[in-house]
Amino acid sequence: MSRVKLKDIAEKAGVSLMTVSRVMNNDPKVGAKTRDKITAIAQELNYSPNVAARRLSSSKSFFIGIVCEYADANYVSKFLVGALKKCRTNGFHIVIDETVGQTAKALSIVNDLIHVTRVDGLILLPPLADIPEVLNLLKDSNTPFVRIAPDIDLQASPYLCMDDYQAAYDITEHLINSGHKRIAHIIGNVNQGVSRLRYQGYLDALRSNRLLMPPEYIEQGDFTYKSGLVAAEKLLSLKELPDAIFASNDEMAAAVISVAHKKHLEVPEQISVVGFDDTELASTVWPSITTIKQPISDMASLAISLLTEPANNPPDMASTIKRHVLPYQLCLRESSN
Repeated sequence: MSRVKLKDIAEKAGVSLMTVSRVMNNDPKVGAKTRDKITAIAQELNYSPNVAARRLSSSKSFFIGIVCEYADANYVSKFLVGALKKCRTNGFHIVIDETVGQTAKALSIVNDLIHVTRVDGLILLPPLADIPEVLNLLKDSNTPFVRIAPDIDLQASPYLCMDDYQAAYDITEHLINSGHKRIAHIIGNVNQGVSRLRYQGYLDALRSNRLLMPPEYIEQGDFTYKSGLVAAEKLLSLKELPDAIFASNDEMAAAVISVAHKKHLEVPEQISVVGFDDTELASTVWPSITTIKQPISDMASLAISLLTEPANNPPDMASTIKRHVLPYQLCLRESSN
């Protein structure tokens, strides 16, 4: 089968080749009705743009870089799927790299994406969104970038987040309203602002309900399953066991459930467990995890839109709306009562 060309789409849509070209290049001059018609026909014909040709005829590379700390994390995987879908719609491709927690490596990766790959924009996931050296490099190079849940220099770029504080407050209050009085917490990565916000939401929900927890009910994690195992072993070895544990993400919550099973504790009959993010893990472990549904896919889609759609990406990035807050949802499942 021969490769579908722009002229094939133009003929079927009954428009000029120039109009189709403008749609494929996200030119805002094309009306929404015509754009939708052409996009639908392109999808119907399984049109795949020739990126090399587009790069030759444009100043754009049609590449968007995404830099994360660990690409195999459940949160990151869900984000990448959302970003890939939006990029496919907008005619862009993704270049992904991970830093494995090293600032020097992060700088090297970002520098290569800017000067070698020549990406049209970058998305920084936490905790990379808060590395001053990386932010300075991006600002000095005038590369458009979007950050996810940053905690510093909030005027540096557009960023996306949810209300982590209120969500943590809500899920803690859910446990309190269910009759729990001894609620432990596993804090997330110390380098991510969301960990502090979720911890504060937990504390304030306790205070609002006149509950005070002993210091041994607080354990430090780092958003990994392994750190959840270590924290859960400590919490579930206490003389007076907590009757509920709020882990700051689903991976650590799943680890808590695993340790509870090992210690022959019934979840949720003897101890309730709740998490955060609503990654695929939350609905695949047993029992399924009560959690906060973070709009990860929507964040990814909007981040791509901010970097690839002309209406959202004016030449002067300083004029863009900085803060985009997306809604969350409390998902009640089997791990809490």
